[in-house]
Amino acid sequence: MVETMGDVKEQYIVDEHGKRVAVILPLHEYERLQEDLHDLAVAAERHEEGTIKFEELKKRL
Repeated sequence: MVETMGDVKEQYIVDEHGKRVAVILPLHEYERLQEDLHDLAVAAERHEEGTIKFEELKKRL
């Protein structure tokens, strides 16, 4: 079974009852999703860190 979600074509693996049990994505889409998950994990780990002013950031660079 192939369905389209935007530009991504998803293929589903279904069981003997037709229930979706897995999805097949193009590799580039999977990698993009992995990067997004990593970015979210980093943001979650750092959410309590303080902020600095832009001028301070420029000095540090």
